[in-house]
Amino acid sequence: MNDRILPAIGLRLLSVVFFALMNAAIKLAERHGASVVEILFFRQFGAALLVSAVVVAGPGIGSVATQRLPAHIIRAIVGLSAMAMTFNGILALPLAEATTIGFTVPIFATILGAAVLREPTGKWRWGAVVVGFVGVLIVARPGGDHFPLRGAGFALAGAFGTACVTILLRQIGKTEAALTTVFWFSLLSLVPLSVFYLPIAQGHDAAGWAALAAIGTLGGCAQIAMTNSLRLGPVSVVVPMDYSSLLWATLLGWLLFDTLPAAATWAGAPVIVASGLVIVWREAVRRRQETLTASAGELA
Repeated sequence: MNDRILPAIGLRLLSVVFFALMNAAIKLAERHGASVVEILFFRQFGAALLVSAVVVAGPGIGSVATQRLPAHIIRAIVGLSAMAMTFNGILALPLAEATTIGFTVPIFATILGAAVLREPTGKWRWGAVVVGFVGVLIVARPGGDHFPLRGAGFALAGAFGTACVTILLRQIGKTEAALTTVFWFSLLSLVPLSVFYLPIAQGHDAAGWAALAAIGTLGGCAQIAMTNSLRLGPVSVVVPMDYSSLLWATLLGWLLFDTLPAAATWAGAPVIVASGLVIVWREAVRRRQETLTASAGELA
């Protein structure tokens, strides 16, 4: 098992780097005249090409056949909405702040898991939820002026939408392979995105086209690496690696955009990260207890 955990961690860390570079490319594309619709289109177009190539070169197109198209359509609608909110947050906020608010996904997932899936949620995780939102207040500093609350609203809406996607994926993942889900998400997203993109399609300079191409390629690579990390290692081991993205966001923000996190971000980020780690830890404890209970029942 240890041989698989190390590659799982490596793939997760690699996905973090890809996502961080993609976020930087999003801001660069916008600076070169690309709209959010264009950015979303090329993000999914590039990912669809990459994932399709992986499918054709690997298990074959027959491997992504599905009997659950309605579930994939719902996942595409929710996922695309979450992505639109997240990208708007990235454009409105410095990279480090947008990344920090994105760390609230486990907090929202805990709330949704309890409300929608009726998952048992004890005092540890509810306490972590409260602490996590305190961290968000520290970072956002309502009434402060270090970054726009509109951007924080977009980022939080994106995190909530991403948490909704994780709930949907728990259901879809019971019957569908991860690559199948990624394939259909990328493909189905292009239908509405094409409708909105084609009327406003425009030319860009070389740097603009390079940024748009990078968004799709990096996003597709990140999805594949992230998906495979979960195939090789348990969630409780690989998900904490995501918090390293703050380091990359800070570095890229400084190198490319001459911005560094505000003092409030340095104060609030550890609070949000700690709450997320507690949630991941308690989820691992819960699953271990369920496994032991099930094993005891079989032996009885």
